[in-house]
Amino acid sequence: MIKKLLIANRGEIAVRIIRCCKELGIKTVAVYSTADKENLHVKLADEAYCIGEPPSAKSYLNDDAIITVALRTGCEAIHPGVGFLSENAAFARDVEKAGLIWIGPRPETIELLGNKVESRETAIKNGLCVTPGSHGAIEKLDQAKKIAAECGYPVIIKAASGGGGKGMRIVWKEEELEENLKIASSEALANFADKTVYIEKYIQNPRHVEVQVLGDGNGNVLILGERDCSVQRNHQKLIEESPSPAVSPALRTQMYSGAQKLFSSLKYRGAGTIEFLVPGDQYYFMEVNARVQVEHPVSEFISGVDIIREQILACTENKLSLTEKEVSLKGWAIEARINARLPGKISFLHIPSGPGVRFDSFIYSGYTVIPHYDSMLAKLIAYDSDRDKAIKKLMRCLDELKLEGIETNIEEQKEILASRQFQSGKFGTSLYEELFNKKER
Repeated sequence: MIKKLLIANRGEIAVRIIRCCKELGIKTVAVYSTADKENLHVKLADEAYCIGEPPSAKSYLNDDAIITVALRTGCEAIHPGVGFLSENAAFARDVEKAGLIWIGPRPETIELLGNKVESRETAIKNGLCVTPGSHGAIEKLDQAKKIAAECGYPVIIKAASGGGGKGMRIVWKEEELEENLKIASSEALANFADKTVYIEKYIQNPRHVEVQVLGDGNGNVLILGERDCSVQRNHQKLIEESPSPAVSPALRTQMYSGAQKLFSSLKYRGAGTIEFLVPGDQYYFMEVNARVQVEHPVSEFISGVDIIREQILACTENKLSLTEKEVSLKGWAIEARINARLPGKISFLHIPSGPGVRFDSFIYSGYTVIPHYDSMLAKLIAYDSDRDKAIKKLMRCLDELKLEGIETNIEEQKEILASRQFQSGKFGTSLYEELFNKKER
């Protein structure tokens, strides 16, 4: 087991990794921007070093500064957490060139899966269903028109290196195609330094379902169930649950089998997620996230597996601590993301507790929420024997959660959970719009 690890991230995921490392007997080194000096991850780590100013390019994306701190403090490995550099193949290579262990998939795996055009082709080779669309990148307008006509409108243009809804445009008719192609390509270049885009058939109001995978790097793969992430606002997830109420046993078997085959063929190392669009009884491959996901706690609840621990084991010792036969999925877990509406100081915080309750966060009473980074403050997770009980437990916890001094989305989360659509389990990715946008109009 390694003895010291640097966490190249901030906030709740950095706190989560620190806690896991303490249990493993691994010392931790935190890095932070000048704006984050009061962040909880800075206070909990064994050592903490400032690496620059709030703009991410000058701190959390400054790979030279991060690697320098790791080497000077005697770290043996770097954990990238989520976001920032977690799916940056060039950074992963630089980490390994410096003689450090990269806690994540091999750089070549990240490179392959990070390009959505290439990962789509890899999925096809492994027998996974993909939405009708382009084979390879779109380079000319005539090519785009031909593919869109074959798919049938509406279609969606996506950035090959994209994520988070950036470089993504829905096109409802041919007259809108040229302009949206230019916009998507420009957004892709501005956000990801890669203007490559591709086209898929746009599936309206599907379920968004993802399968949690762990690999030991030798071809052995564990499936830790699926998560339903259909409750979204502007392509940003708000509520996640496991298992999915929309997935039948037959469909689940197909999805797990496809995920197992794909990740095994790649000799995947560490934690990863394969995402699917699920309209009715069909599923379509969407993408692979070659990292741990924000919503991993719901999978940990239903499987009893510490995903961060297994990720570290896979990347440092090329093994997992358990086998497929030892994985038992049971119960139901639901996670609500608590987001800040605006920056400000938290004057009072009360965290709910009880059996099957988890609160992953980096905030505390007196902490000042800053405007520079993601708006998520915490994840509140409830676990119980079935979906109805898990929903009621999470609603109780949201009632009990007191976060004063700033405006949050807590009341909105309560409204979603209490809605007829959510409680029925019969909804798609347009649920948020159905509940709130119509009300605003």
